[in-house]
Amino acid sequence: MAPVHKIAVIQLQPEPLAVEANHARAIQFIRDAAAQGCDLAVLPEYHLTHWVPEDPGFIPACADYQKYVEAYRRLAQELQINIVPGTIVEKHGAQLLNVAYFISSEGEVLGSYQKKNLWHPERPHLTSSLHEPHEAISTPLGKVGLLICWDLAFPEAFRALIASGAQIIIIPTFWGLGDCNAEGLAYNPLSEEVFLDSTLTARCFENTCAVVFANGGDAGLSQVAVPFKGALGKLQRQEGMSIVELDMRIIEVAEANYKVREDMGREGWHYEYSLKKA
Repeated sequence: MAPVHKIAVIQLQPEPLAVEANHARAIQFIRDAAAQGCDLAVLPEYHLTHWVPEDPGFIPACADYQKYVEAYRRLAQELQINIVPGTIVEKHGAQLLNVAYFISSEGEVLGSYQKKNLWHPERPHLTSSLHEPHEAISTPLGKVGLLICWDLAFPEAFRALIASGAQIIIIPTFWGLGDCNAEGLAYNPLSEEVFLDSTLTARCFENTCAVVFANGGDAGLSQVAVPFKGALGKLQRQEGMSIVELDMRIIEVAEANYKVREDMGREGWHYEYSLKKA
């Protein structure tokens, strides 16, 4: 029998630089998720600080990152729940890194990922992981891949994680309706909703995987997306938490139908040059 995972997707919309208050709300959401028997809780990108890089308080707040990584490790061990604590911006010398962690229910950091594809306003402030490979992480939920926000726009990132064995891809995000330019918004003020809904659904079909998407921006739409069904438990724009059961059998059935992984694993596969396969 394929496992069934109970997943809490937390749509926390942070207050700018109210780090302690944002952290306290995140902890309460995770405690509520654990009380409802969840195996995994996922927070959004920038959930501690919001994205205010020009504020003089932003960089000092990022220097204290280790305190919060350790706090989530202790919380995971206490509650016996796996946690992806969104992203935490870390100050390393003169560099700022936007990092997501997978923390096990034993409180161990099983893997991390530094954001690779930076959104245009992030590039003057953050350092990309550039050519570091995308690698799946072995977790109690099976093989998991981590991506962050604008990575969603790049199918190559998904393909690399699928080639590495990922069946669940987790994407902490800070995506707003205003991320579209004025000309695009003139065509459709809700353009970013269309982007998210269509791309999340496409990614889970074309990769025979589940996508866990937690958004802290005002576009909302936090969800777990799976083949055949699309979004499970989709939130709108309000802060909140969606708890869904992810039956991994649906991933097996999708692969049996579409055979994406089978084709990728073939000797001499015609796109093999673009992937580093496990």
